[in-house]
Amino acid sequence: MTAADRLVTPPWTNVYGVARTLVALGTAGTLALSSADTLFRPVATIGAFPTCEGATSASVFCLADGDSGGLTWLKWLCVLVLLIAASGWRPRFTALPHAYVNYSVFSGIAISDGGDQIGLVLSMLFVLPALGDPRRWHWQAPPPHTDTSAYRSWALIGTSGLVMLRLQMSLVYFNASVAKLPHAEWYDGSAMWYWSTNASFGAPPWLDAFVRPVVSTSLGVALMTWLPLLIELSLAAALLLPQRIRYQALWAGLLFHASIGLMMGLWSFGLAMAGGLIVLCLPHGSTITRRRSPAPPAPEPARPKDSNEAEAEATPNTGTGTGTGHDPASPVRV
Repeated sequence: MTAADRLVTPPWTNVYGVARTLVALGTAGTLALSSADTLFRPVATIGAFPTCEGATSASVFCLADGDSGGLTWLKWLCVLVLLIAASGWRPRFTALPHAYVNYSVFSGIAISDGGDQIGLVLSMLFVLPALGDPRRWHWQAPPPHTDTSAYRSWALIGTSGLVMLRLQMSLVYFNASVAKLPHAEWYDGSAMWYWSTNASFGAPPWLDAFVRPVVSTSLGVALMTWLPLLIELSLAAALLLPQRIRYQALWAGLLFHASIGLMMGLWSFGLAMAGGLIVLCLPHGSTITRRRSPAPPAPEPARPKDSNEAEAEATPNTGTGTGTGHDPASPVRV
C-alpha cells in the first residue's frame, strides 16, 4: 500500500449507507403522507406551487403544468425513487435521482421546511461517495482495495464529500445554538414553555399530559430549554472531541431529534438530521455491526503426559516410601 493509499480511507461502508437511507425515508414520508392538494397549494404573495420560474422550473413537478392528477402521479413516482434509494440498491445509480427528487421537493412544494432543506444538502453531498461506490447494496462490506488510480481517485472524491458533510452538520448545529442566545427566553430558561404550549408546535394531546407538568415547574422548563442548547453546542464541536465523547453526543442528538419528532411532528427533519449525525459522530471509514455475545472459550487441549507422570499414576499410593502427601484422587505433577 502506497503513502497515498494510507492517507485516504475508503468511504464505502454502511455508515454512509444508513445515513442515505434515513434521509431518503424522511423525504419519502413527507410526500407519501401528504396529499397533492396540501403539497401544491397557493401561497400568499407568491402564487400557486410549483412556481416553475427560473431555477425552480427544473423541478420534476413542473412537468404536470399545474394539473392535480399529474402532480399526484409525479409525487408517487418520486416516492418510488426515494424508496429504491433507501433500500441501498446500487448507490452509484440511485444517488443522482435521489438528489434530484430532493431538489424538486424543496423547490416545488408550498410547505418546505428545514428538513427538506437539510435533506437536499445531504443528498447532494452523498452523490460524491456514491458515484464511486462499486457495491450492489450499500449495506455490504467495503469493497477490497485495488491498487489503481481510479480506485484512489474515487475514494478521495467520496471522502471529500463526507468531510464536507461533517463540516456542514457542525455549522448547522453551531448556527442553531448561537442563533438562540440573543433571545431572552432561551438564556432565562423559559423558551420551552412557549413552544410546548403553542397551538401549532406544542405537544399533541396524548403527550401534553406528560409535558405540561414538567414545563409548569421552574426546574423542568429550564432543563427542557437548556439541554437542547447544550446538545447542539456539543454536536457543533463534535469534530474536536475525543471519539468516546462523540458516541455519547450521537445518542444525545438522536434522542433530541426523536423528542422533536414526538413533540412537534417534524419527523422528516428528524430523520434527515439523524442521517447527518451518524456521519458526523462515527469514525470515518468505520462499519456498523451488530453486537454479539462473546463465544465461550474453547477448552484447552489435554497435555500429553510424560513418562514420570504415567509411572506415578500407575503406582498405588500406600502412604509409605516417598509419597507426595497429595490426595490419591489429585493428579500428581512432577
